[in-house]
Amino acid sequence: MSNSPHPGLLLVLSGPSGVGKTTIAHRILDRFEGVFSVSATTRPRGQNEQDGEDYLFVTNQRFDELREQGAFLESAEVFGKHAYGTLRQPVEDQLLEGKLVILDIDVQGAAQVRETMPEAFMLFILPPSDEELRRRLESRGRDEPEAIERRFGEAQHEIKQAMRRDLYDAFVTNVDLDQAVEEACQLVDARRGSLQQ
Repeated sequence: MSNSPHPGLLLVLSGPSGVGKTTIAHRILDRFEGVFSVSATTRPRGQNEQDGEDYLFVTNQRFDELREQGAFLESAEVFGKHAYGTLRQPVEDQLLEGKLVILDIDVQGAAQVRETMPEAFMLFILPPSDEELRRRLESRGRDEPEAIERRFGEAQHEIKQAMRRDLYDAFVTNVDLDQAVEEACQLVDARRGSLQQ
């Protein structure tokens, strides 16, 4: 049994590139002493990455075996090259300990989680406007103009998908980061509170 006074909660956090989702996720993590779910991947390990900490690095064959066994809450192939997936068992173990477990995934992954774990709390982070999203993508200084255009197009598509489907429990618009964090934390707190009743 859990020693935690709180019930465990799986928080699925989605939002387009450049919306501030990762920063918001880390602030929620700190506030609730939560944990990030570690994804399994078939991509090669980076120089400074730790197996089991950054990702669980597995072979293509092992990934396929896990998928066939139904071991993933969600999985996807990215750019037709490498596969990524969230393993069900570690998430369930942490939930039993009363932890807040955060998954930072896209709309496609969120739809899979909704099917495999319908009790998850789904939160989508929105930009204040298309113009502001484009400005944020440009101000990161990471990409060439063509890449920014591609990311911007992908972001618009992801927002449309999220709004069209009855998938997310709540939407938070990141106009001001501190305010968005506060709103997201209140939503998480309210959901955890409702689970205790």
